Amino acid sequence: MEAQLEQIREQQKDSWNKFSPDWKKWDTLIMEFLQPIGDEMIKLINPKENETVLDVATGTGQPGISIAAKIGNGKIIFTDLAAGMLEIAEENARKAGIPNFETQVCDVSELPFADNSFDIISCRLGFMFFPDMQMAAKELTRVLKPGGRITTSVWSGPEKNFWVTAIGGTINKNMEIAAPAEGAPGMFRCAKPGFIASIFKEAGLKNISETEVLGTLNCGTDETYWSMMTEIAAPFVAALSKADDAMRAKIKKEVSELINERFPDGNVSIPSSAIVIYGEK
Repeated sequence: MEAQLEQIREQQKDSWNKFSPDWKKWDTLIMEFLQPIGDEMIKLINPKENETVLDVATGTGQPGISIAAKIGNGKIIFTDLAAGMLEIAEENARKAGIPNFETQVCDVSELPFADNSFDIISCRLGFMFFPDMQMAAKELTRVLKPGGRITTSVWSGPEKNFWVTAIGGTINKNMEIAAPAEGAPGMFRCAKPGFIASIFKEAGLKNISETEVLGTLNCGTDETYWSMMTEIAAPFVAALSKADDAMRAKIKKEVSELINERFPDGNVSIPSSAIVIYGEK
């Protein structure tokens, strides 16, 4: 792997491990928020009894845990770059009574599995963070069985995801944050319609489809929104760490005003949009 890609990978691993306790803290709210995306992915791959599944960039365990419940005596392997996230996934899987799983810390671009190993591969909201997305797609295709099904999901554009831009835009307005390099890992890197589909096609996949899935982040209050986003979102945490107390207070005040202007009834339920992509080998 090129030195630059290796550096990105190590930074991501450190970041996800650092923030894993906060992801555990907010897991219930986040998983409720992301469930419509997972539900659509599961519908498309249609898991069956005794199938073998690979869930990549597992995070805290979904949708892999829900998939595992549908494959009976089959087997699922949860993989992630961060051991801290996989520990939470394992805890959640055991709580859910899932016996048929194992976990593996590994990089998606160097999967430790033989060719044609899995009937199904799922990857919720991982592709936009992979240093080399084409390399990742080729690796996933390599370990997928002929006729196997694969599904992933990415965020639509910022105009459809106020839950990101409310805080992100306010930080950018108040602080001189260097823009990421074009094509660098990030939330909206894969938002263009057809982007992931073209990567799937280049990797040799077929019968590719894309579906928009709408969701809602039910924060309840602007304070809950602020607390969650400043505890789990590494880019925002990093930016705010460079702000003094006065600037941080100013940004928080402006975010609160922006949220309450959008939701004057005090019930903060922020809409979102993601794209679910499906393909077959």
